[in-house]
Amino acid sequence: MEDINCKDYISTMNQWGKARKPFIFILDFELKNPIVLPLDEATENGIYFTFNNLESADIHETDKSEFTFRKFPVSYEVFKKSFDKVLTEIKLGNSFLTNLTFPTTIETDLTLREIFDRSEAPYKLLFKNQFVVFSPELFITINGGTIASYPMKGTIDASIPNAETIIFNDRKETAEHHTIVDLIRNDLSMVSTNVKVEKFRFISKIKTRDKTLLQVSSEVTGQLPEDYPGHLGDILSKLLPAGSICGAPKRKTLEIIRKSEIYDRGYYAGVFGIFDGTDLQSAVMIRFIEKDNEKFIFKSGGGITFLSDPKDEYKELIDKVYVPIY
Repeated sequence: MEDINCKDYISTMNQWGKARKPFIFILDFELKNPIVLPLDEATENGIYFTFNNLESADIHETDKSEFTFRKFPVSYEVFKKSFDKVLTEIKLGNSFLTNLTFPTTIETDLTLREIFDRSEAPYKLLFKNQFVVFSPELFITINGGTIASYPMKGTIDASIPNAETIIFNDRKETAEHHTIVDLIRNDLSMVSTNVKVEKFRFISKIKTRDKTLLQVSSEVTGQLPEDYPGHLGDILSKLLPAGSICGAPKRKTLEIIRKSEIYDRGYYAGVFGIFDGTDLQSAVMIRFIEKDNEKFIFKSGGGITFLSDPKDEYKELIDKVYVPIY
């Protein structure tokens, strides 16, 4: 598998889109190591995927046996130091919303392959026994010339009494969601016309081994020109990175993320997807476990606004460290 630089991934996607050639793409957060491959070459390169009803050929039978899963997050003091940096930038007016993430060491007797096979999630990816993704969040879809994005912002434990009412009425979560929907609306306006919010703030349930989480999403759509297949790379490049795991405004917020986070995201918070020759589906690479020598690292985080409480944000960071196996 050859390395593809940033400009090459754009031209490759444009060429293959115009030729209606199916391909898979895996784009890291900072686009330092983008990957674009013919779809029929994915498995021979150690890449396995599940995308709703589309999946790689080599899917193993799932094992329902018990497993161990322990998490060792960064200390609250380490989290608070980065949180304070972000909050200072927000108070200075440099960002309205910044997605702050951290690595969490986990211990499990599962392999990455077993996590891929056994996880119940709509968008899954296993990359060369290096990392696994089991994402609940679409990035964009393109179907018949309609482009759609589904920003996901706002999380609460479903077991909390009146959880749905609480999340919908929470000032911080509401402000965060409004910001991201506005950002996505502006992003789609760069590549399409007739942009509109089809559905605003609807609830999705996400099961973990320990609990069920409620997450709030919206749907934003636009219309692409007729020759869009020959511009798939251009479209993706204008929309990246995904607003839901970055913040607003994008350029300045990316600078804040680089200064505030204690590690490199790598492929975490990037985007992966499939063009089947007709339509395109893509997902945000959240819910992400990476192999680091003999250790497993789970990467997670959440959005920070001027209304954020550091203890609540720290708890959300830890709540998102899970595998959807039950």
